Amino acid sequence: MTQSSNRIFDELARFATDAAGAAQGVRREIESVVRSQFERLVKDMDVATREEVEVLREMVIATREENERLDARVKELEAKLTAVTTSSAAT
Repeated sequence: MTQSSNRIFDELARFATDAAGAAQGVRREIESVVRSQFERLVKDMDVATREEVEVLREMVIATREENERLDARVKELEAKLTAVTTSSAAT
């Protein structure tokens, strides 16, 4: 009886191992299919790549800095114009 029960447990263990291996294979296959479908969906949506977003980010930062420099220059010129206009009016 002990030998037959050991054989049954051995068969059950082998069956469980095979089932676990098959489940992992199915899981990998499903992940592969889902990943490829997701990549296709993203590609079809024409989503920007990370590199494109980084380039745009750098352009926005450079534009913002240039805008701040120009704003400061405009204020400086307006101050000079006000000074010239005020001194002309005083004379």
